[in-house]
Amino acid sequence: MTHHDVSNEELRNAAIEVLRRNDLGTMTTAAPDLYPHMWSWDAAFVAIGLARVSVPRAITELRTLLDAQWSTGMIPHIVFSEDEKRYFPGFDRWGTATAKALPEGVKSSGICQPPVHVIALQHILDRGRENGGSDQAAAEEFLRESFDGWLAWHRWLATVRDPEGVGLVEIHHGWESGFDNSPRWDGPYAAIHPGELEPFTRRDVLHVADASERPDDAEYAKYLWLVQQMASVGFDDQAVQEIVDFRVRDVFFSGIMAASTEVLANLAAELGRPEEAELRGLAERFRRGVASTVDPETGLARDYDVLAGEWISTETVSGFAPLVAGGDAALLSRQRELLQGKDWMAFPGMRFALPPSTSPASAAFRPRTYWRGPVWPFLNLLLGWASDRDGQADLVKTLRSESLQQLADLTFAEYYEPFTAEPLGSLAQAWTAAAALEWLGNP
Repeated sequence: MTHHDVSNEELRNAAIEVLRRNDLGTMTTAAPDLYPHMWSWDAAFVAIGLARVSVPRAITELRTLLDAQWSTGMIPHIVFSEDEKRYFPGFDRWGTATAKALPEGVKSSGICQPPVHVIALQHILDRGRENGGSDQAAAEEFLRESFDGWLAWHRWLATVRDPEGVGLVEIHHGWESGFDNSPRWDGPYAAIHPGELEPFTRRDVLHVADASERPDDAEYAKYLWLVQQMASVGFDDQAVQEIVDFRVRDVFFSGIMAASTEVLANLAAELGRPEEAELRGLAERFRRGVASTVDPETGLARDYDVLAGEWISTETVSGFAPLVAGGDAALLSRQRELLQGKDWMAFPGMRFALPPSTSPASAAFRPRTYWRGPVWPFLNLLLGWASDRDGQADLVKTLRSESLQQLADLTFAEYYEPFTAEPLGSLAQAWTAAAALEWLGNP
C-alpha cells in the first residue's frame, strides 16, 4: 500500500486503462492531447508495459515503429497518426515527404531518439517465455523476423552518427536526445542564431496550464530552425552533418546504445547469427566512449559539443550514463554512490528518493520545467533495469518502492515536481503507465 492508499491491483488497473485510452490499434499515442502520435523511445517503454498485459499487442507496438524505419536504417522519432492537425510541428512542417530514405506510405519526422527498442524486445521475449504457448511462439517469431531491422538501426547509429568510432553518438537536435530542453543543450543552443523562419503557432502550450513547464518561444524558434536546415538538404545524412548548427556527442544516448547493443548481441547469439561478434565489439566501443567522458572532479559523464570543440559539464541525470551502459566496476560503484547521495536521490526535502532530471544543487535547476528538474518515471525504470542487470538489488528495491509510491496518485503524469510530487506536463502519459506496470510485474 502507498501513501495514496491505492492497492497494487488498483494501480495496475488504472495503468492498463491509460494504455487502453491511448491505443489507436497499431500504435499507442504518447499522451491523449499533448502528444497524439507515436514517439520512438516512448514506444519502446510502452511495449515493455504492454508486454505485462498482452504480448501480441506489445509486438504490434514495436512492429509499427519498425515499419517506419528509413531505408538508411534510422528509426524516426515520431510516427504521425492520422490525427495530424493537433500537433506542431506536424508532417508537413517537417518536410520529410521529399526525403529519399522515407518509406512509402509513412509519415514521420526526420530525426531519431535513443535506441531503447532492443531492450524492449528482450522484455517481450521474457514475458512470452514466462507465459509459454502462443505468446512464446509469437515473441520468438517476432525476434527472428525483426532482427535485421534492429541490426540496421544499430549499424546506422554506429556508422553515420559515430563516424570516427569514438563510441559516442552524435545528435543534431536536442529532440534527438529525448532530453529536449535540458541544461545540457544551453551552450549549443546559445550559439544558434536562426535565419528566416516560416511563421509558426505552437500547440504544446495549449495543453499545459503553466507555460513555464514548457520551453519558451525563442527556444522553440531554434528547434524549428534546425528542422528547416535538415529539410533544406532533404534529410541526407552526410549533408545534414555538414550544414546543421547543432552537433553534440550525447553521452546518455550513447549509454543506451551500449546497453541495447549488448542485448542485441545476446539475441544474435541465441539465433546463431554471425553478427554477434560485431555487436559485442560495438557495445564495448560505446561503453568505453561513455566512460571516457567522465569528469574526474564530479564523477559525472559529460556531453561533447563538436562545433565548439568543448566538453559540456552539467549536473543532470545524463551524468549517470555509465550506470546505463554498464562496464567498469569501480566507475559504476562511484556513480551509484553519487546517485544515492545528497545532490540526487537523498537531496533534503524531496518527496520521494528518486533522481530529478537536473540536480537541485545545480544553478540550472527548475523544479517545474520539463527536463530542468522534474522527476521522470520512465527514466527511473531504465535505471532500475540497468541496476538489476548489474545485480544491484538494493538500488532496484529503492527505485521500485519510491516509484510505486509516486505513481499511486494515478495521474500517470509525464513528470513530477521533486519536492511536492505535483504531477506536471501531460497527464495519462503512456510510458508512465507502462513504467507502473513493469514495476508491479517485477517484485
